[in-house]
Amino acid sequence: MLMHFKHGQLKVRDFSLSIKAEAVKDDGTFEGYGSVFGVTDSYGEIVAAGAFTQSLKEIAAKGRPVPVLWQHQSSAPLGVYEALSEDEHGLKVSGRLLIDDVPKAREAHALLKAGAVSGLSIGYWVRKSSYDEKTGVRTLTELDLVEVSLVTFPANDDARIEAVKFKLERGQLPTKSEFEKALREAFPFSKSQAAAIASHGLDHLLRRESEGAGDIKSISDAIAGFNLPKL
Repeated sequence: MLMHFKHGQLKVRDFSLSIKAEAVKDDGTFEGYGSVFGVTDSYGEIVAAGAFTQSLKEIAAKGRPVPVLWQHQSSAPLGVYEALSEDEHGLKVSGRLLIDDVPKAREAHALLKAGAVSGLSIGYWVRKSSYDEKTGVRTLTELDLVEVSLVTFPANDDARIEAVKFKLERGQLPTKSEFEKALREAFPFSKSQAAAIASHGLDHLLRRESEGAGDIKSISDAIAGFNLPKL
């Protein structure tokens, strides 16, 4: 079953050990993979070879460099990607940190050299995908690359705290599963406690959003009004 999406939901995907310390040079340049082809993630999705082809052509046509971001923070660019390409393994990137001009870039460079930071994470839209009903696996066949970030804890999982923040900053609500997992990661909540918070707060906001009455700014106000169970 082939499915087409017109910029439906902005997603985040990352991979562990995508930057090796030896691939980080003293001048601030580095290489790694922002995405790997043919790997089934915890959400049952695979990025197909060639998924970025059209997006990379559009990026090249615009003639604007893609920034190196820190933890998906658009307000914290560290440098630029000088090359983005696909090979048999995945989306290969070559970046340059502005270590002489940006203090945070110098910090990131030191962390990369030490191996304390080793992950790359991409923000993207799904343009086309196919779904195998027998295996339950969705293959992402065409993606619109938005940005590539350096991340501290890559998890090959788009339900992370950074992913939830990423969506909220762009006016989107996370899914209930993403919200529950983010709560368990950010706080010492049990699975049942996180589910209770999500059910009392996020479910209400998602209903309001579907009715056209919700807005992202109302999250804190709405959750504050619920009688949550004692933790």
